[in-house]
Amino acid sequence: MELFDDDRTTPSVMLSRRMRRAREGAGLSLRGLSQQISFPYGFIGRVERGEQRASEGLVKALDEFFRTDNLFAELLLMAQELDVPAYDRDFLRSEREALRIQVFTSSLVPGLLQTRDYARELFRTSLPWETADEAEARVEFRLKRQQLLAKKQPPFYWAIMDEAALRRPAVSRRTMREQISHILTVGESEHTFIQVLPFEQAMYPMMGGSMTLLLLRDGSSVANIESFGTGEAVRSPRRLATHVQRFDVVRAMALPEKESREVLRGYLKEYEDEGDR
Repeated sequence: MELFDDDRTTPSVMLSRRMRRAREGAGLSLRGLSQQISFPYGFIGRVERGEQRASEGLVKALDEFFRTDNLFAELLLMAQELDVPAYDRDFLRSEREALRIQVFTSSLVPGLLQTRDYARELFRTSLPWETADEAEARVEFRLKRQQLLAKKQPPFYWAIMDEAALRRPAVSRRTMREQISHILTVGESEHTFIQVLPFEQAMYPMMGGSMTLLLLRDGSSVANIESFGTGEAVRSPRRLATHVQRFDVVRAMALPEKESREVLRGYLKEYEDEGDR
């Protein structure tokens, strides 16, 4: 399905216009389309009018019904990418093509390891001014990013997290139980290596921040450095070398993989014993 001249605007507007055009071209009312794809007609109408963002499920149903070869899914992805700061957009594109991803986080579970409920509670707590729909859109985008770990040939993923992310959770105990269980499951993959930086290591590089290092297919590297809500993509070889050294130091200070899994299991049991208090 081609894009017309009047479609060349924001991806969200493009999606709404193409959705309405496809529906009307098929001779369907909102209720008629609702019956065909099993989504509430009120929701479909709000998306068409630009009052609400489409969901992952809706765009998938639209592409299947109208046979649009992932047009609606791609427009939604483009719209979601515009929600992140400009410095992050190129980095996220690089992330999808990376051969190796190395991550350190000081207070939260790394994004590619987060469960749906963890991400949802995190966004609602950290961005209280956003609507539930806006928060859910962020959750869906985060989960879509995680699909790269399930590819037939996934990147090698190495994550290190401060023990504080486990001891001082930003979410409920029930959610932490599910989250830690998920980390343990993902960590069983031969393409994944997870370490915990224990409290005993009181001082370390990148305290209070997080860092992601990508090795790309052309042999180049890029880093994303975040701290207190701001971030920066780094491509300069000289600055990259500094951040690689910082990651190497943190990696050496972290517990070995086997001991890290024991720490994770310990916290899982602790949250299980506490219940939902």
